Amino acid sequence: MSREPDDRQWFLRSDATRDLRHCFRHGVVHRTRCSGWRQAGVVVVTRVYLVRHGRASAGWDTDPDPGLDDEGRRQAAATAEALSILPDMPLVASPLRRCRETAAFLSAKWKYDPVTIQPLVAEIPSPEGVPMSERVAWLRGAMAGTWSDLGPRYTAFRDDVVGYVTGLSRDTVIFSHFIAINALIGACRGDDRLVIASLDNASVTIIDVDQNGHPSLARTGRVADTLIR
Repeated sequence: MSREPDDRQWFLRSDATRDLRHCFRHGVVHRTRCSGWRQAGVVVVTRVYLVRHGRASAGWDTDPDPGLDDEGRRQAAATAEALSILPDMPLVASPLRRCRETAAFLSAKWKYDPVTIQPLVAEIPSPEGVPMSERVAWLRGAMAGTWSDLGPRYTAFRDDVVGYVTGLSRDTVIFSHFIAINALIGACRGDDRLVIASLDNASVTIIDVDQNGHPSLARTGRVADTLIR
């Protein structure tokens, strides 16, 4: 699509809105649709919008389940405004409060209730026996490596995230976490690293899943110098 229709007033001033305006220009903001033709017929894909939660009010090493701070609520509202141009579709959120609070903004826009809470898109767990005060140090070290480096518990976590998302049969918005969304980017690219993209808070990554459950990356969300705290 070469330009936005005049009535698409959703691209206002926020970074999140500009991020999705780019998607709309390039014809990638759609519901489940035909993505191409093959000899066997039309290839139908499911589009999944992966929203990283807004900025949390506390760090990973001080609060096991923080909500959003004022900036996080602003980010969540801006992303909800941008996504609200889409036809309504299922909303799924990690059980953690920062994701549920981020999802609430789009849920209110669409009057969609309830949001489905899905543990399979939750935050990466810290190892057993690691005290809360040492969780950030552990995560920073893990982020420099691969899933294989972390061993079976963590490759199983990754595979559960990917398996859930690639099993969806309807376009869906999922509110999740930095590492979980990176796991999905890695599945699309065949990349074993924990961190492939430094996704900003409230950014939107878009993947398509074909009828055989194979994911492809349609759009990497906005990136930033993400602070792990």
